[in-house]
Amino acid sequence: MSQTDTPPAETSTPRREEMNFDGDRGASRSKWVAGLIVVLLAVWMGSGFMTEEAAEPAASAEAEEGPAPVSVAVRTSEASSVIEEFLAEGQAEPDRQTAVVAQTSGTIDEVAVTKGADVEGGALLGRIALAERRADLENAREARAQAQRTFDNAQTLLDRGVGTQDRLSESRSALAAAEAQVAAAEEAIEDTEIRAPFAGRVEVLDMNVGEVVQAGGEVARIVDNSPLTVGIQVPQQILRGVRPGLPADVTFITGEVREGTVVFVGSSADTQTRTFTAEIEVPNDGGEIPAGISASVRIPTGEAQGHFLSPAILSLGTSGELGIKTVDDDNVVTFHPVTIIRAETEGVWVAGLPDTARIITVGQGFVSDGETVTPRAESETDMDVDAGGETADAVAGETEDASLAGAALAAESANANAETTE
Repeated sequence: MSQTDTPPAETSTPRREEMNFDGDRGASRSKWVAGLIVVLLAVWMGSGFMTEEAAEPAASAEAEEGPAPVSVAVRTSEASSVIEEFLAEGQAEPDRQTAVVAQTSGTIDEVAVTKGADVEGGALLGRIALAERRADLENAREARAQAQRTFDNAQTLLDRGVGTQDRLSESRSALAAAEAQVAAAEEAIEDTEIRAPFAGRVEVLDMNVGEVVQAGGEVARIVDNSPLTVGIQVPQQILRGVRPGLPADVTFITGEVREGTVVFVGSSADTQTRTFTAEIEVPNDGGEIPAGISASVRIPTGEAQGHFLSPAILSLGTSGELGIKTVDDDNVVTFHPVTIIRAETEGVWVAGLPDTARIITVGQGFVSDGETVTPRAESETDMDVDAGGETADAVAGETEDASLAGAALAAESANANAETTE
């Protein structure tokens, strides 16, 4: 048999055997772990349904009862007596000031003072040349002497019976005219002396030796700063509270503080501002405080009952009025419109609250008039979370914002009088 006729050899196929791990201890442990996981999942899912079913009645009960009242901090405040004050801005003015003018024309012959000098009343400031006026005085005196002789002769002739009454009358008239000329010449010499009308300071000096001045021309200005007069404007609403004789504290822009007295209150209002002019006299010995500077005036106008509190507690009502929120005996919020009596650095005095009031100091921005709240003493710092989910940090932030707003409102109200005067 040839090689090509050789039958192919039979190919053997390997036999597959199934793997059995029943005898492996690790395999049986995996089955137990998987089963445990399935059981835990079933228990967890079942407990979730039970919890949800249990929470539903609680949520329903809470919905029926409504949200819990908001927690707010309150402070009990008692009203005290406080002095009502009127605040105004004014300007210091000299007690007296006047322009000194030349009474006659001529050339300045002498300047006796310097600018800024303090002078007494009647002190010599300057003098106009006298040469021409002295000659006029000598001529006037000679004319008067001649007129006197003429009058005497006319009188003698009349006494002797040789004169007439008409001649005597003419000579008398001429004598009177001559005497008038002498008086005018003497007055002209007096007018050459430029003197201070009252004691004060030479604020303006407009004359030099050799200059020619005209009659009626201003050559100097005298200012009297002792005492000073501070002028203010009083609104018509409080006119009755400001009257002459009241004390006034005056603070000048330079830092000086003086106690003055109201000496004048006008009786006719300005047609545009509807304010009345008032004047406060302030002692100023030695003229230490200059005229023309700004001044703040504080005048006590009466006494009232008020509460002292922080501007942060102030809030606005639904109509925009300034007010305070309090809590009554039934823990219900009440909004009280108030007016600021007096503003100070540490707080403000307000009127319009009951003599005893439980004032909301923290959380007033989250409650409204008529709402029931849970009041807590101001000393308690651990405020509960309110029904809206706001925490103590949120309340503190609201209080800080309210503080800024309240301070602005208090400052605006305290300066209302000054703004009215402007």
